[in-house]
Formats: sequence, C-alpha cells, structure tokens
Amino acid sequence: MTNAGRKTLVPAAPAIKDEEIDEPKLAGAMQALRAEGLALQERDASVRALAQQLGYQLPADATDPDLIQRDIAANMRRSVEACLEVGRGLRVLKEACEHGNFIARLEVLGIDRKVAARFMQSAAKFSNVSTSRHLIAAAGNQSKLFELLILDDEQIEELELTGQTGELRLDDIAGMSVKELRAALREQRAETDATRRVLADKNAAMDKLRAQLKRIETAPRDMVQLELQKEATAIMHDALGAIRGGVRQALIKLRAHSDGSTRDDVFCAGLVGQLAHELQLLREEFRLPDVSNAAELELAAEVAQWAD
Repeated sequence: MTNAGRKTLVPAAPAIKDEEIDEPKLAGAMQALRAEGLALQERDASVRALAQQLGYQLPADATDPDLIQRDIAANMRRSVEACLEVGRGLRVLKEACEHGNFIARLEVLGIDRKVAARFMQSAAKFSNVSTSRHLIAAAGNQSKLFELLILDDEQIEELELTGQTGELRLDDIAGMSVKELRAALREQRAETDATRRVLADKNAAMDKLRAQLKRIETAPRDMVQLELQKEATAIMHDALGAIRGGVRQALIKLRAHSDGSTRDDVFCAGLVGQLAHELQLLREEFRLPDVSNAAELELAAEVAQWAD
C-alpha cells in the first residue's frame, strides 16, 4: 500500500480545564494596585508642590527619582553658582524617594549626607531669589555661601535691603576669604546673641515689674506696705555694705598712702561729707526725723507711751 492511500491521523487537542478564579485573592491584588497607584499620585503631587515652592525646574517635567538624580549630577559638574539648584534638587529628590532610599542615592551621587544637608539648608534659606540675589552674588562660591547659613532670615533681608547688618557689609563679603567671612560672621553672631540677651533680660525685668505691680494692686494695704518695707530694707543693706566695705576700704588705702598732710584729710572728709549731704537731702525731701541715735529715740517713745 502506498502512503497516498493512507489517512493521516491528527492528534486531538488536550482538553482545557477551566480553573476556578480566587475572587478574594483577585480583589486583594486589585486593592493593592489601587493603593499603590494612589500613593504614586500623592507622591507625584507632593514632589511637584515642593519643586514649585523651591523654584526647582523638574527635568522633563517628570518626578522620576532617576531623572532628578541625573539632573543633580549635571548641576554638580557646573559652576559653583549652581549649588543652590543642587540643594533644591536634593530636597525634591528626598521627597520623591521612598523611605530609606535617599541615602543610597546620595552614595551614588557621591555626596556626604552632612554636605547634602548643607546644600538643602542653603536652598531653603536662599530660595527666594528676589530677596537674596545680591547676597548670593557677593558670596560667589559654595564655601562662603555655606558660611552665610549662620545668618538669620532678618539679617539676610537687612543685608539685601540696606547692604549691611550690624558690622557686616554686603560690599565687603565679595572681597573676603572664607576664613575672614567666618570670623566676621562669628563676631556678628556674638553681637546678635549679646543684644538678644540684653533684650531678654529687659523683658524679664519688665515682666517681673508687671507681676509686682499686679500683686501690689490686688494685695491688702498692710501686705503691700510690708513688701515695700522689705524691698527698701534690702536696698538700705546694699548701701550700708557699699559704705562699710567699699568706702571704708578706700579711706583705709588713702590713709595708708597719705603723707599726713591736711590736704589728704580734707579729701577724705569731702568723700564722707558728700555721703552725709545726700542723706541730709533725703531727710529734708521726705521730712524725716533724725533717728541716728535709735536707742534714745526708742526710750523716748516708750516714755511718751507710758505718759499717755
């Protein structure tokens, strides 16, 4: 028999089994996909909002961390004036990264995390170009710009508007070295801190005075009188201490170095006489009796009381 007379047998296709669909599993997967999509949308909106706030131009108008990272690397290869753009980019990159991924991307860029922090601080402090462009131009390089981070927002605004804050002048910054600028800024910071301490002390004293006045207004008269007497007594003790200590010691030293002339005695007498004169003026102003001999006055008061 020839092959032509034979019938070719075609094997039957295997039967396809209908697998049951795991509805709960499918629903869970769809829910996870929707949650992931929602999270991506929220991150995209957050990244765009931050970029707009900092004035950072997203590469290709995209929020992809890989594109932002490449843009940062490109800015780092440019002149030092681009360091603010690097800082803006780093801040936006941090927002675009998932938790824990930002440090890894810094390592890829070759940026130490502390340096990255200073880049981002610079971007945040000097992001308003309209109020800091002259200061940025005066800085001229990354190192000096980092040094200027010590300035407060008010000082930056004052430099930009008036050209000077304290003893630091905008025109001088451009000609300073990094070391000179650092020293000037430290001196400026010390003066600012001292001024703030003085203001804080004054405010504390005013608050204390207000509290005392409030207590006086609300306290009974005898209590007020007692408090005032205590305060006056404390002041009197301070004055007595100054006389018995400071004035007396001054007189002792003057007498020890005196040549015994009348002129030296007159000078010392003049010092004591001035004190006595001031006390006499107080007696006359407030019409006070002379109670220098307190024992005799006390005895006289007892006799008067007995007589009454």
